[in-house]
Amino acid sequence: MSSRTPVDVAVIEDLFSVPASRVAAIRALEPLLTRGTRVALSTHLNADGDGCGSEAALARLLAQRGMHVRIVNPTPWPELFRFLLGDDVEDATARGAAALEDIDLLLVLDINDVRRLGVLADTVRSLAVPIGVIDHHVPGEEPVGHVTYADTTACATGELIFDLARTLGLGITPAIAESLYCALLTDTGGFRFSNTSPRAHAVAAALLAAGVAPEAMYRRIYAQVKPARLHLLREALGTLRIDESIGLSWISLTHEVVQGTGATTDDVDGLVEHPRSVAGTRLALLFRDLGHGKVKVSFRSTGNVDAQELARQFGGGGHVKASGALMAGSLADVEGRVIDAARAYLAALPRRLD
Repeated sequence: MSSRTPVDVAVIEDLFSVPASRVAAIRALEPLLTRGTRVALSTHLNADGDGCGSEAALARLLAQRGMHVRIVNPTPWPELFRFLLGDDVEDATARGAAALEDIDLLLVLDINDVRRLGVLADTVRSLAVPIGVIDHHVPGEEPVGHVTYADTTACATGELIFDLARTLGLGITPAIAESLYCALLTDTGGFRFSNTSPRAHAVAAALLAAGVAPEAMYRRIYAQVKPARLHLLREALGTLRIDESIGLSWISLTHEVVQGTGATTDDVDGLVEHPRSVAGTRLALLFRDLGHGKVKVSFRSTGNVDAQELARQFGGGGHVKASGALMAGSLADVEGRVIDAARAYLAALPRRLD
């Protein structure tokens, strides 16, 4: 028999209500969402499931309001999430900055730092049209927009898009539900990470009721592993290093290894979860040499370790438990700098894995 206090039914029902602060932010954004408006949606470099799912869902929702929508990202749409686009969502990414020339509005999703728009950043800085932001991250050093609808308590940007749909009375079609479920599923690590709130499950339940088939979504996202990814994993695990004294684990990928396996960015995503799974690890790192003197560092943490705080030391950012940074230098140089900083940071924190 559990000694815990039973949960009031009203509390459970309240999980489905949209928080007042979000309603106010949505109402501030609403005047920009008018019929006939030409709007571009964009997200961060190397879009993930939350960025892609949020874009695909919002594109269809805005079409319900009679808006003309196109997606313009700084990097190509990942093949892993290609199924979210369908035939009714225009991806104009291949046109680059030219696809932003005739728009009336730009909505940036899942980031609040213009630098994460990569090759589109300078164009966005010079745009004369309104820019809206929908995001669940802490604002970066160079915020993007004029109107911001953001909440760091949301498990994913997709949760905020779901609330926008409900507040504006828009329909959640099966295609929209799939896109939003993808956003929630991937940003919570399959509902395993600490950002998996009770409300995340409530929203997921609503999306299942709207037509999402959970097993099919799992297979599409997590059970379609290409041989190249397995070869890459083998190479990455061969570099695994563990400092048990402070709970630090890391792996590295050279530019030559990634090219040699025929792997893509999609194949690299998630590999950092392997060092994070090592018993006793508080902070896991993945170093990927991109070539041309650039190294991408992925930070993943557990317990009381703030991955974002460490990533910010190197110009990066993200979430408390999952962050990243793009650094200049050789792989060996970047590894040395980040590992030294990680050791100093972990040594100053009390050890707690819960």
